[in-house]
Amino acid sequence: MRAAYIEKLGPADLVRYGEIAVARPGPTDVLVDVVATAVNQVDLFVRSGLFVTPLDFPFVVGRDLVGTVAEAGRGAAGFRAGDRVWCNSLGHGGRQGAAAEQAVVAADRLYHLPEGVDPYEAVAVFHPAATAYLALFVHGRLRVGETVLVAGGAGQVGSALVTMAARAGARVLATAGARDAEYCARLGAAEVFDYRDPGLVNGIRRAAPSGVDVYVDTAGVNDLPTSVGLLAHRGRVVLLAGARTRPVLPAGALYMNDRSVVGFAISHATAEELAEAATYVNELLVQGVLRPRRIESFPLSAAGEVHARMERGELRGVRAVLRTDLTAAE
Repeated sequence: MRAAYIEKLGPADLVRYGEIAVARPGPTDVLVDVVATAVNQVDLFVRSGLFVTPLDFPFVVGRDLVGTVAEAGRGAAGFRAGDRVWCNSLGHGGRQGAAAEQAVVAADRLYHLPEGVDPYEAVAVFHPAATAYLALFVHGRLRVGETVLVAGGAGQVGSALVTMAARAGARVLATAGARDAEYCARLGAAEVFDYRDPGLVNGIRRAAPSGVDVYVDTAGVNDLPTSVGLLAHRGRVVLLAGARTRPVLPAGALYMNDRSVVGFAISHATAEELAEAATYVNELLVQGVLRPRRIESFPLSAAGEVHARMERGELRGVRAVLRTDLTAAE
């Protein structure tokens, strides 16, 4: 089969495209004919070695896929040839990646794609949407009626956070660029603050005088003295970006107010947590309320180019989708 793969860790120009051996599914695995895969920032981190994880070379890059079942192992209950399926946890923890014509997926990490859902739009939201779900409900422990602040509300994860928090009965505040305020409001944000405004912190305090219950930082700024200072009693900060940040920890403000800071990476989620998130993501896909803002499609052979462009900041705000049915000429 053809795949985008690396033979050692390093820069984007090490990504190759060519023939590699087709993996065979075990008794509890499913062989999937890949229709498309999305490129995530974490894919770049794994490829470069920033995010250390066990892997075997040649290593197929990529985390997410949507496709159809080609073959299911005897113990892969619930799947049969022809089923439309998706996964968002390949390419990490010893698992080969998704950027190939076929991929082997453990049955407990594979989910059915609902009828009528566009596969290219869906693959673009799997990773950010599942990340948002786990950040809010597993690590953020969100409850109905609480106040949530989403830093970076117009981003891929941020927009999913705003959507989910609002639908869960939370009061949602968001920071974003001024041009994205209307977009965040449409998603369900009660108030949107320009992150460039010098009066940002005071504005948030006026909007949430009792404090913020859950502060989710998708922007990777990780200014803990500020974010912890905005929390309510027993408020929680969830960090899910900014791998190289080294913030100051305001320990006094934490322990004197029962506040907490938790780091979270979806790569460490259990199969059970991912399945729980997938159920909710599928529900929102069926309802049509979870859609990518902008998609750009590329052939599978362009994986290395897409990695490089993302690292140069050329695809900000765009979900890059690699499709197996496209050629370089298209």
